This record gives sequence, C-alpha cells and structure tokens, in this order.
Amino acid sequence: MKNTHWKSTRRGAVAIMTVLASMAFVGSALAAPPANTAPPTITGNARVGETLTAQNGTWSNTPTAFQYQWQRCNASGVSCVNIAAATQRTYTVATPDSGRTLRVRVTAVNADGATNARSEPTAVVPPNAGPQNTQRPSIDGEAQVGEELAVVTGTWTGDPTSFAYQWQRCDVDALNCVNVGGATGQTYGVRAADVGYRLRAQVTARNAQGTGTATTNLSAVVAPAVEPNSRPAISFVSVRFLGNRVYARFRVCDDGGRNLTILATDSRPGRVSLTRRFSTRAAPDPCGVYTRSWVPALRFRGKGRYTMTLRARDTGGSTSAPARRTFVR
Repeated sequence: MKNTHWKSTRRGAVAIMTVLASMAFVGSALAAPPANTAPPTITGNARVGETLTAQNGTWSNTPTAFQYQWQRCNASGVSCVNIAAATQRTYTVATPDSGRTLRVRVTAVNADGATNARSEPTAVVPPNAGPQNTQRPSIDGEAQVGEELAVVTGTWTGDPTSFAYQWQRCDVDALNCVNVGGATGQTYGVRAADVGYRLRAQVTARNAQGTGTATTNLSAVVAPAVEPNSRPAISFVSVRFLGNRVYARFRVCDDGGRNLTILATDSRPGRVSLTRRFSTRAAPDPCGVYTRSWVPALRFRGKGRYTMTLRARDTGGSTSAPARRTFVR
C-alpha cells in the first residue's frame, strides 16, 4: 500500500515538473527580440539630389519600433561607414556619395531587445552632373512687414530646367536658421512673425542629370510695420531643455540702435534667485531675434516649478517689462 502511494506521488511530481518545464519553454519562446526573415530594401533612384526610402523588410516577434542608419560604401558595396545624422527612414543623396554605393541598417525593437539587419547596397551613385551655382542667388525687396521679397536665382551651369525655393528665418546674428513652413515660392510676403529675424532662401536648380543647391544672402533684420518702441521690449520665441542646459530664443525691439544688456533671472519657490547678463552682440535694428543658453545653478534643477524671466536694458538704463516662462519639471 505504501509502495503504491509512493508511485502515485512520484507520478504527480513528474507531471507537475513537465507542466512547469513546458510553461518555461513557452515563456522563453515568447520573450525574444525581433528576428529578421526578409532583409530591408531601398527604393528610389541613387542619384545626387534624389531621395531614397528604407523599406523595413520582414520581422518576427512583433517589432514595436524601427530605427535607421544610412551608410556609405565603396563602389564594390563594402567598407561601409555611417553617414553622420542620416538616421531617418529617408535619405537625400549628396555630392560626397558620388562614386559610392549606399545601404541602410534597420534596427527592429520590441520589449525584449533589438536586432539589426542591412539592405543590399544600391547601384554606384553617378557623378553629379546637375546644375552648379556660379553666381550666388540674392533677395530683392525691403525686409519690412507687409512688403514682398523675391529671389533672384543667380547664375548656374547645366541649363537648369526648373527651380525650387525654401525660405528660412535666421537669428539676427545668423547663429540659427530654420525653414518657414509652406514658404516655397519664389516670392515671400514678409509677416509679423518675421520681425527681428533675418530672411534668406535656399534655391535648388534641377536638370535631367541632377540638382544643385545654393543659398541667398541674408536680408536686413525684418522691421515692424509700425513705429518702433521708445524703450526696449522683449518676448520669448521658444525655450527648450537639453539635459541640464536651457536654450532660450527671444525677440528684442529697441529704437536706440545700440547693443542691449539682457538680464536672465532663474527663480524657484523658496530659493534665492540668480540673474545672468548677456550682450546682444548685434544691435536690434529695430528688432532682433537672439538665442542664448546656460546651465541653471544646481538649486534650480530637479523636479518642481522653475521660472525664467528676461529683461532688456538699454545704455540709458531704460529696462523693458519682464517676459516670463514658468515650467513644472
């Protein structure tokens, strides 16, 4: 009787161990990073100025995201190196790619890990026979709200068959330039949002063999349509944080024609505030957009409410009304 009971107990234990082993196998099978079953491919024409697009290929284990790195290879498709900042799904073929091939590395990601797979290289990128600029494009018109600016395309080789345009706003000291959304015509109507910026346009010439791009000179600082102010005025354009460093972009207007002092004050409830001073370096005429960055003192970092206050002071001591931005971090 005891032997029968022991055998029954042993059979039960074996059954439980079998079930547990099966569950462990199923769990390990499910917990797996993506696996590539068909490699990525590239669509598009590998010519300078054309845009290539990465196709992800086929993956098992349900990727939740994809990452991209374009690579430049030699004419045989080997000795590949990463192209700096080419980490989007699309890539515009550039002049340094001439005589080379291109490929893309796709990284598939899920909760259990990440796996890379590479496409086959493209055909060799032919030399850029597209138009080349020999006389820089320029801007015609007055940089004032309500006026219209126009691009003079300049001189090009290669008999361009068409031109494309992209207008940009630049800080008054030309440290940063960004595209103006939808501003892709040869003419541009100056608007209130441009006050304090300088404007320029990128011109792309195209023929059957490729494209070439050149940038116009910068306009004067865009002036408002109304009379300038009698004391400085300051307002925020944007604020962003990268790690502990804060980048503030702001517009200053003044009728004095001289450089101003910018007072940037960091404050937080229960903490002693701190004020920094910057010079505009290039005087607003009458308005200018500037970008400055700094690392707030340790007492202003971490979670909680953080307020940034800007004031502009002219050489006569007149100070603008404050501009404030408060953040809960």
